[in-house]
Amino acid sequence: MPDYHFGHIEGVSLGDSYTNRQALRSAGIHMHLVAGIDGNPKVGSPSIVLNGGYVDDEDLGDTILYTGHGGNDPNSKRQIADQEWDATGNKALIVSELKGLPVRVTRGAKHKSPFSPKSGYQYGGLYAISRHFEQTGKDGYRICRFELEKLPEQKMVKFSEADLDRTRKKVTRTETTTLRIVRDSSLSRSVKELYDYSCQVCKERISVRDVPYAEGAHIKPLGRPHNGLDAVDNLLCLCPNHHVMLDKGAFSISDDFSLDGIKGTLIVDDKHELDLDNLAYHRDHIFIND
Repeated sequence: MPDYHFGHIEGVSLGDSYTNRQALRSAGIHMHLVAGIDGNPKVGSPSIVLNGGYVDDEDLGDTILYTGHGGNDPNSKRQIADQEWDATGNKALIVSELKGLPVRVTRGAKHKSPFSPKSGYQYGGLYAISRHFEQTGKDGYRICRFELEKLPEQKMVKFSEADLDRTRKKVTRTETTTLRIVRDSSLSRSVKELYDYSCQVCKERISVRDVPYAEGAHIKPLGRPHNGLDAVDNLLCLCPNHHVMLDKGAFSISDDFSLDGIKGTLIVDDKHELDLDNLAYHRDHIFIND
């Protein structure tokens, strides 16, 4: 299985040109020599190529409406059957959307767009998948659609991948640096995996097309004026509703993990040690005690 890399490739710049798909593979941009969607449903999709394979693709430069794979005749490039969300490439793109992973976009000369090169392939930069939906395509069949938005630099940060030791409070960081979309991190994903993407407050586990979704919530907020740390002992796995409620101070968490403001008790795995100072900070500075 290829070692998929998400984000920018070292030595590759926006607008770089490549003669063929093998050159893209050698550069580490897109590993698959035929498919337009790289990756798999387990890790997500790090890269797509637009090269005229689907008549429904729409390329506006900073926004792309990308057609998922399946159901088309490779000779005529026309749809002859419905597309399915469970298809490998389509599910991989959904995983990237829900995990907030950046997708590299490359355009080929066969892709009819003012942003396409006259020959070969051209690297178009990093995009985020903002949504997926289905509709009837130009040929009368169901197509799976993905809206991608180009990432401005302020939406990306450098981070060091962290290896979570779930038996300890601290984490060990490596020096490897890459780019991610701000709303997710390796630490956040590790906490979510520990709870199998179930909310620590309500126990609900949300799935979108069989792909689990949860949010990593910081107890003591990051950045000024709070200056909380992006650390395991400051992170919770929550559903979107309880994430917003925590951030807005609708409830707080006592040192015994009972909840104030709403009924219940926070579920905490024995391997997940929370910093009680962060809980106290949230109670004192964030919680709205009516």
